Amino acid sequence: MKNFKLWAALALVVLVVGGGLFAYWNFELRWRPTTVEKNQEEIAALLESAGWVSPGGEGRPLYMVAHRDCADCLRFMTEQFPDLQAAGVDTRVIMVARPDVNALSQSTPMERSTVAELWLSRDWDLLQRWRAVPAAQWDAPGIRPADGDPARSAVVEASRRFLAELEPLMAGNGVDLGYPLLVWWDEADQMTACVCQRRESYADLRQDFGLPAESDTPLVPDGEEDAGRMTAPEEASEAAI
Repeated sequence: MKNFKLWAALALVVLVVGGGLFAYWNFELRWRPTTVEKNQEEIAALLESAGWVSPGGEGRPLYMVAHRDCADCLRFMTEQFPDLQAAGVDTRVIMVARPDVNALSQSTPMERSTVAELWLSRDWDLLQRWRAVPAAQWDAPGIRPADGDPARSAVVEASRRFLAELEPLMAGNGVDLGYPLLVWWDEADQMTACVCQRRESYADLRQDFGLPAESDTPLVPDGEEDAGRMTAPEEASEAAI
């Protein structure tokens, strides 16, 4: 009986400690960004040379790698960009046309055309107009088609080559390529990365840029990320002009 009580007590301790460790991982550690310690120069060069668009900013850059059908990307832009930009952060968005998988396309002709135009023109307003319209309704007005145009098709392939080169460099730091992929430099000038697909992952990024852990910006209701309400009110009015 004594042995049974001893083993029962030990089992209880293990359960309590294990539960505490799991809770710490689940609610804290799993959402923290990753310090990039390998291939920093190569990653920085890739990001800088990509066709990013930005409204400008005097502060440190924040790179976001995204594609148009990524609801998590749209949510982050809508909920976090206003605070970051108000703080002077240079939000640099790299839109990509994902490569085909098993001969199945992961992008539409309109998406490929718009990605090519963004990489060529670096037009931030175009990105806002694209965000303001549900993806299925976007007809790329005034944009030359990329399909059938050798020069613009080459730009689309450049966005895919960018992904192909970036993926193993990030994997070497324990970061699996996902969307949105966010890369920035913290206050100690250390390169940092996060595949920030959950709101729980925003706090550390915000604090690295001197912002409170939580934003006062209204949250996007679940399931409405691509419902044509993905721009801030002032951006939406400008996009309609």
